[in-house]
Amino acid sequence: MLHAMIMAGGGGTRFWPRSRVKRPKQFLQLTGDRTLLQMAVDRIEAQVTPDRTWIITSALHRDEAARQLPQLPADRVVGEPCGRDTAACIGLGAALIARQDPNAIMLVMPADHVIEPAQEFRRAAHVAEQMAEEHPTALVTFGITPTFPATGYGYIQRAAEAAHRQGIAVYRVAAFREKPSVELAERFVASGDYLWNSGIFVWKAATILAALQLGRPELHAAVQRIAAAWGTPEGQRIFQREYEAVEKISIDYAVMESAKEVLMVQAPFRWDDVGSWLALERMHPQDADNNTVLATHCGIQTRSCVIVGDAGKLITTIGVSNLLIIQDGDALLIADRREESTVKALVEQLKQKGLEAHL
Repeated sequence: MLHAMIMAGGGGTRFWPRSRVKRPKQFLQLTGDRTLLQMAVDRIEAQVTPDRTWIITSALHRDEAARQLPQLPADRVVGEPCGRDTAACIGLGAALIARQDPNAIMLVMPADHVIEPAQEFRRAAHVAEQMAEEHPTALVTFGITPTFPATGYGYIQRAAEAAHRQGIAVYRVAAFREKPSVELAERFVASGDYLWNSGIFVWKAATILAALQLGRPELHAAVQRIAAAWGTPEGQRIFQREYEAVEKISIDYAVMESAKEVLMVQAPFRWDDVGSWLALERMHPQDADNNTVLATHCGIQTRSCVIVGDAGKLITTIGVSNLLIIQDGDALLIADRREESTVKALVEQLKQKGLEAHL
């Protein structure tokens, strides 16, 4: 039976100042009237019932996740005591799901992606589920056909076609490639053999646990101890003790890059990982001067800017171009759009300068 596990523990620092410690990106409404987390659950609710839907978030945000998703049983929203990257997160989810359903197939996805149309995602997820049933020792991932030579994404090199179902191609994976230089990314895209690594997976819970046991036995043993104690009087203490001690490593490094049998579903849907403020340009229309405006704004000679502000706050501009202008509560960010990747470093500098109150 298909279960879903949504990873919702990220900090979203590149979306500061709207994304804050108490309200990171996945809990924000960046497109439409639903948060990114709610959209992730909406996307799969036709295939996965609430009792088979798990949210793994931070302990700090567990209550907010539960508030945003009242349809889920309370015990399906899990708060990590600390961040340990995706291998521990996925291992924990797999151990908890396998405890409930030893034959479970897991759909694993981040909470902060925008995927459209939803029915195309469901079609691809169904194909991936079929692949996991037919190839029970395989790890299945989703590759996104690149639309430009991105240097901020990892790439998956496809090998021979393994299947073709419901109009969707499934390939064997030749290799995973880390974030490339511009020149290498251009070669990847030109070749047609490389797809963006979406970070979305489907596999049997038992299969990913076996892969972790082989590649990261200590991490595997820790999540199994947590699952064994789940729901007992000692469960929370064991969860915290074990989780704080596990290795901090991504699922790609821990498992995917060394796995022997990996299949890739070529995604038929549009995908955006909403990695920075410039993602808003892909999700919203621009005005006549190529500005993306989500604020009350009045400007003269203002071009190619992303302008975001709180309701009731007026933002005015004269003679500016290629800027990020982001107002949220007590903070204002003004940045050259070419430096959008530096927002994360700015957040670190705010910590060093003792300005955590604004984070």
